[in-house]
Amino acid sequence: MPYTLAIGNKNYSSWSLRPWLVLREKGIPFREELVSLRTDAGKAARLAQLPAGRVPCLGDGEVAVWDSLAIVEYLAERHPGVWPPDPVARAWARSICAEMHSGLTALRNEMSMDVRARRPKRKRSPALLADIARVERIWTETRARFGSGGPMLFGPFTAADAYYAPVAFRFQTYGVSPGGEASRYLSALLALPAMKDWALAARDDEYLADHDLDVLYPDD
Repeated sequence: MPYTLAIGNKNYSSWSLRPWLVLREKGIPFREELVSLRTDAGKAARLAQLPAGRVPCLGDGEVAVWDSLAIVEYLAERHPGVWPPDPVARAWARSICAEMHSGLTALRNEMSMDVRARRPKRKRSPALLADIARVERIWTETRARFGSGGPMLFGPFTAADAYYAPVAFRFQTYGVSPGGEASRYLSALLALPAMKDWALAARDDEYLADHDLDVLYPDD
C-alpha cells in the first residue's frame, strides 16, 4: 500500500515540497492529499485531521509522521539513497539540512516561497544578504567536496537537495543569481522533472490572502 502525503498549497508550501520531492525523485509510490489552508468555515475540521494541525504529514497504514525532517528520516529507514551512503557525506548532508530547517530565518521571512511570482527584490537587508551568501557557500563547498558523481549536492539526488529545493524557487522568484558552481547547481535543481511538475501545478493553486499566509510561514 503506497504512502499518503498530506501537503499544502504548492505555490507557497515550502515544507510540503521537501518530502514530496524525496518521494518523487526516489521513485517511492505515494498518493498526495492536498489540504487547503484557506481561512474558511471548514479549516478547523481539515487541520484537526492532522496530528499537529500542520502539513506535511506522511501516512503509512496506521503510522503518521509529521514535520518534514521526521518524514525524511522515516523514509530513509525504509528506502536506500535518501541520504548519501558515505558516513562523512551523510553527516554533512544532515547538518546542512538541519541548518536549513532551523536557521536562515531572514531568507525564509523576507523571501517567502511564491513559485509562480517573479519579483526581483531591489532592497535586501544585511541579514538576508548574509543568508544568501551562506546558501551559496553551502552549495559551492558541498559540490566541491562531495558532488563529483552527478549534478546534485552529493552527486545523485538526496534529501539535501529536497531541503534546498524551496530556496531554488525563492532565488528564481526574487532574482537571486549566485555565481560559479552554485549557479550551475541552481539550474540543475530547477531542471529536475519533479521540480518542473511542482512548478506547473503551482500555477493553478488557490491564491491565499495575507491572513492565510500567516498560518503557512511560522515553521517553514
